[in-house]
Amino acid sequence: MRLGLNIGYLTPWSTPDSLLALAREADQLGFAVVWAAEAYGSDSPTLLSWIAAQTERIDIGSAVMQIPGRTPAASAMTAATLDTLSGGRFRLGLGVSGPQVSEGWHGVRFAKPLARTREYVDVVKLALSRKQVTYEGEFHTLPLPDGPGKALRLNFHPLRTEIPVYLAAVGPKNLELAGEIADGWLAVFYAPEFAQEQLGQIAAGRAKVGKTLDGFDIVPSVPVVIGDDVEMCAELVRAYAALYVGGMGSRQQNFYNQLATRMGYGEAAAQVQELYLAGRQRDAAAAIPMEFIDRTSLLGPKDRIARRLREFAESGVTTLSLALFVADADSGRETLRTVAEAYAESGLGD
Repeated sequence: MRLGLNIGYLTPWSTPDSLLALAREADQLGFAVVWAAEAYGSDSPTLLSWIAAQTERIDIGSAVMQIPGRTPAASAMTAATLDTLSGGRFRLGLGVSGPQVSEGWHGVRFAKPLARTREYVDVVKLALSRKQVTYEGEFHTLPLPDGPGKALRLNFHPLRTEIPVYLAAVGPKNLELAGEIADGWLAVFYAPEFAQEQLGQIAAGRAKVGKTLDGFDIVPSVPVVIGDDVEMCAELVRAYAALYVGGMGSRQQNFYNQLATRMGYGEAAAQVQELYLAGRQRDAAAAIPMEFIDRTSLLGPKDRIARRLREFAESGVTTLSLALFVADADSGRETLRTVAEAYAESGLGD
């Protein structure tokens, strides 16, 4: 298992300088990859380009580039360009986002996300291969049959024609799709105790194309808080967990709430959602079970972190990406160093 870093996106408290400082620290510590996200603010490719220009060895990955926000050809162009400029360090993470962002921000219907994702990845891979792009699908037809368009190919020679593709997947069918068409899985709220069910779904997708989990990258983004008091560490993660379980999506369509239910926290997940949608965010955060936070995070002193790292590795994780819950860049760098020490002491780097 390798370590990675998920820096998220720009916010009033996650400034460009602070995110770059963390990426550079991860680079110096030998982390495998730094991921950047996007929602409806800063975009991931621009941030990754800026980081790639100021780091040396660490891979850069989009977690994610939003499928409704770009045509597949545009994503292929961006991926090829970033990979070439970074010296072959780019990993293309894709996701459909959710109905609120897809329809409210991008103006793209959220219907049939699995079929849309399959077609999208097909076109991205075709474009990256530098073959002429012709495609007939339900959502993508290239070139359009009733106009002057012609079949085109990527008009420069990228460093690589096969760039690793990752899917952000939550539901069982999406996990199976990730196993079938992608090279890795970007996971959220990953718990080693629940992993075998999810990995079984990915394995089913791999089996469809005659492959196994060997070589498939399992990449959860895991909150990390260092401290002596585990429950106090968990308090810093509560608002984040409540946002996703309670407020990310509608009452009828919240993939993270459904995930928490499948993990055995159905009653709590329903309560968190009810409180969050009623505007009682603090109460919703308080209602997140401590066990749920602990199972899906790295919390506590260094020796406990080392033990938990081994549990994540033993469950099948191949790249564990740290999501830092810290006050500033200095404490973030210190957290990265502490986890790196725990990783070394755990024997995982041997």
